[in-house]
Amino acid sequence: MSPDLDKTFAALSDPTRRAILARLASGEATVNELAQPFEITQPSISKHLKVLERAGLITSQSRRPD
Repeated sequence: MSPDLDKTFAALSDPTRRAILARLASGEATVNELAQPFEITQPSISKHLKVLERAGLITSQSRRPD
């Protein structure tokens, strides 16, 4: 199997990451918005997002403070 495909399947193997992808399918969201339905910390959500990003399933952008 190719390394990219391995990363994709590894990223999709976690139900939290699949739920995050399902949420993002309906539009952009902040880390706080993504964390709301889960009983885990914001740093944990950020780790999940990094896995999804490394697999090429999402991209992230920083927001400037208002």
